[in-house]
Amino acid sequence: MRFTRERLRFGLAVFGLSALAVFLLSACSDTKPQAGASPAPSSAGPSAPASSTPIPTASKPSLTPLPTPSKPWPTPKVTGEPADDAPLAERIRFAIAKQAQLAAGKAATTTVKCPGIDSAESPGKHELTCTVTYAGKSYSGTLTVDAKQYSASYRFTSESVPIVKAKVVDAVLRTVTDAAKVTCTMDNVAVVKHSGDPIACDVTTTGNAVQPYKAQISGNGQVLVAKA
Repeated sequence: MRFTRERLRFGLAVFGLSALAVFLLSACSDTKPQAGASPAPSSAGPSAPASSTPIPTASKPSLTPLPTPSKPWPTPKVTGEPADDAPLAERIRFAIAKQAQLAAGKAATTTVKCPGIDSAESPGKHELTCTVTYAGKSYSGTLTVDAKQYSASYRFTSESVPIVKAKVVDAVLRTVTDAAKVTCTMDNVAVVKHSGDPIACDVTTTGNAVQPYKAQISGNGQVLVAKA
């Protein structure tokens, strides 16, 4: 078969374009992975999924407040008062016993022993030492009697005073309005020196915080509460 020069030149040109197209197709084609082949593992490893749930924080429980006393501490009703014409010694013993119960804040069995009191009616000044026992708790004091022919005056003094725990707690509740618990370091009935150390009390508030307080007892049984 004879080719002229023009036909040969045209054939070479077509062949060159065909070869170029095959090269371009081979370079741009993607090779499909073989069946069962797994992708290359990542060097960084899988990352944990981020959690949107907040971490719970501990909270202090809210406590129920104790009721604040709405009425004054009740005055004890002391019984057994002798008649106006009873012997002076009997009337003095009752007066001392009544004073102790009013100061303590509760009526209770109270005895008063003052050696030599039976002769205190004789004119003159008499100074006696007395022992008072209130609800099983004892303390001492000094009794001074100034007796005249038809009258007599007397006075009893002591560094100590009886007090019931409930009266102290009541006074603390009147001072701390958000108290949920009151703990005082004393017996249900105590004898304290009104010029000595106060009674220590711990108050747990409704916010579950513990705060120290002190209760000072006066000579007539008044309870004065302050933060320690």
